[in-house]
Amino acid sequence: MQLQSFVAGEWRAGVSAGVALRDATTGEVIATASADGLDTQLMLAHAREVGGPNLRRLTFHERAALLKSLARFLSERKDEFYALSYATGATKSDSWIDIDGGISTLFVYASKGARELPDGHVYIDGAVEALSKSGNFVAQHLCVPLEGAAVHINAFNFPVWGMLEKLAPALLAGVPAIVKPATQTAYLTERVFRRIIESGILPAGAVQLLCGGVGDLFEHFTCQDVVAFTGSASTALKLRQHPVVSANAVRFTAETDSLNSSILGPDAGAGSTELELFVREVVREMTVKAGQKCTAIRKALVPAARAAEVLDALRAALAQVVVGDPRLEKVRMGPVASLGQRREVLLPGAAARRRRGPRRFPRPDAALLPRRARRPRGALGGGLWADLHVAHL
Repeated sequence: MQLQSFVAGEWRAGVSAGVALRDATTGEVIATASADGLDTQLMLAHAREVGGPNLRRLTFHERAALLKSLARFLSERKDEFYALSYATGATKSDSWIDIDGGISTLFVYASKGARELPDGHVYIDGAVEALSKSGNFVAQHLCVPLEGAAVHINAFNFPVWGMLEKLAPALLAGVPAIVKPATQTAYLTERVFRRIIESGILPAGAVQLLCGGVGDLFEHFTCQDVVAFTGSASTALKLRQHPVVSANAVRFTAETDSLNSSILGPDAGAGSTELELFVREVVREMTVKAGQKCTAIRKALVPAARAAEVLDALRAALAQVVVGDPRLEKVRMGPVASLGQRREVLLPGAAARRRRGPRRFPRPDAALLPRRARRPRGALGGGLWADLHVAHL
């Protein structure tokens, strides 16, 4: 099937065949996606002129009630989402983070809106503040909704949670949203989005969906619009530097590449709780979502004296992990989401082979780098630490 976008209250397909989206395990084509020919200016106008006014008529409490109703509605349809989520390479436990985690976020914001925000249209931020000695010049901060659109550009690894965790605060604030999922797993986002529209819970214009490229969307931004981006730092930089974003002071926030590490302290000896926890967490970071998480570690740092012991423990633990089709009950780790992701994973290794030559490229389990371990200085102390180079799979 060809994925469709939801534009100005109607489902529409791009004019071109688009990109083929494949099952991460079998390679079967699930859908194609294209946004070619879609009117992005119309989407923004619809959000500003229809979605925004409809949302702003509601109080914070009324918007919170919509989120709660939507969360309940989606909860009743989770089995359908789980079945399709396997195609992304996610196991059932991986999908739980994405699907149940996203729905839980709706519940959380619904609760916060009902308990922490007024049953009105304006949020008063703090008390009245005197700005002059005489007291005849005072001020108070008031928060009101933007009158533009919230454009959400999401990552491939969490096609459900990534959408819902951005939609919840935007809708609670009274700002309509345009969801732009990562194309490679957009079929799951589109399925959940279809159910959102079918529910009839949200007012007209509150949400729209763009499956495919952004086209000329950025050309039509105003100072009332806001962009929330999740993805690579290079793409974020490119979008942030768009001339219209700069000229119109468009609000732009980005969650990008992370450089997380797990570090084992020198006092974590053999058989200690800390060492066992370290090994367990490193294995979890390597296997959950096949390492495709913004919170996944890039490196595991251990004292040089513990390196062999930690490697043995990691080998033993990883040997118990069954890798394969996530639909199978015993499988604990599925494939990466797409061939594109597979190429990205293999690229650093290929680059290293070109630089060092095939004989000098380390085996996957030969993680000690003696040169680094013998460095006289460093943030963690020279000569004490070995870098296991645990990277995204």
